Amino acid sequence: MNTVAETLQSGARSLLSHSDSPRLDAELLLGKILGLSRSGLIAHGNEPVAIECEQTYASLIEQRLQGAPVAYLTGTREFWSLALRVTSAVLVPRPETEVLVELALQRLPRDRSSSVLDLGTGSGAIALAIASERPRSRVTGVDISPPALEVAIQNSRDLGLSRIDWRLGSWFAPVPGERFDMIVANPPYVAAADSALEKLTAEPAIALCVGPTGLEAISAIADGAAAHLQNQGWLILEHGSEQAADVAQLLERHGFTRIRSHPDFSGKPRVTLGTVHS
Repeated sequence: MNTVAETLQSGARSLLSHSDSPRLDAELLLGKILGLSRSGLIAHGNEPVAIECEQTYASLIEQRLQGAPVAYLTGTREFWSLALRVTSAVLVPRPETEVLVELALQRLPRDRSSSVLDLGTGSGAIALAIASERPRSRVTGVDISPPALEVAIQNSRDLGLSRIDWRLGSWFAPVPGERFDMIVANPPYVAAADSALEKLTAEPAIALCVGPTGLEAISAIADGAAAHLQNQGWLILEHGSEQAADVAQLLERHGFTRIRSHPDFSGKPRVTLGTVHS
């Protein structure tokens, strides 16, 4: 039998040309099987790995080679220090989306209740992160996909954040006549012809792309947001790194002011926000 260290080295080597982080991927997959943290894998590096565990690991490595995200293979993803369940029904939460959460929290007071609408909530990552940091806020999460909403609901139960109001439907349809202090969204924004989609085939297409330009969902949200925002309420949108100018123009066209775009951790413009006077 191979040791933990040998099995890990073999897995990382197999993933070298298929992953931007082969060692991390290998550690997360083996840790899932053995019930060990990354540091635990090091501590137990000289211990043998049972044959059945090696076989399971080999199967996960093969699925990763076929393009399955690590989060789908482990069933979990950390976001904003929250352990989230993820399935193929939802987009895997990305680190850059934490920028949107940071910007939202900067504009949500700690000392009083605020109302927040998260459109296209998916796994519930944004809604749950905001609810965890602003427990006095009233958070509503909307998604058009029943399986995705089930994942969000389960995550809220697991994390004990049960006050979130989850609703099924497209964009503003589930909140007729309601107004919020803030609307946040990480909508589908990949253009239909973007080659990036070739590497994302395992993730739900509806969460990635809904039209030829990639701006269709953002445009729909911008079009309806003002009618659902309180006076001086904020709209905060994640978008592609080359879409900031287009998104800013969309917000301006719909009467938003104080429009700003903010970079992600790699310095690329990723989130644009604006406020409205109703």
